[in-house]
Amino acid sequence: MLAYFRSEEEAKAALERMRHLRIEDSSIRRIDRYPGQEMHDISNPLSGDFPGLGYLVHGTDFTNAGAGILAAADVSASGLSSGGPDNRVTGRDVLLTVVVDERDYEQAVRIAMEGGATV
Repeated sequence: MLAYFRSEEEAKAALERMRHLRIEDSSIRRIDRYPGQEMHDISNPLSGDFPGLGYLVHGTDFTNAGAGILAAADVSASGLSSGGPDNRVTGRDVLLTVVVDERDYEQAVRIAMEGGATV
């Protein structure tokens, strides 16, 4: 089951409510609109080595050149707009992934939705 939440706390609370179900595996991750590695901090861009504007503005090591180009073309790279705090996607940007026994699937979906998720 994939469930999208507004905060990690909501996802953790829903997962805790699912503990009595037959769960094989679970994870909670923050997602972003561009593929890439964790955020980083550039202290001095004049003396630092960075591959492009998307890397500098969004603070992400992109997994491919196309994603870096798209990020540089994004409105939030101009400084005139932002996708939210730290240029993250606003809204449901926390993904709860649960591998659950088929017999418990409907109950897991109900718990996630009661916790504020979009499934």
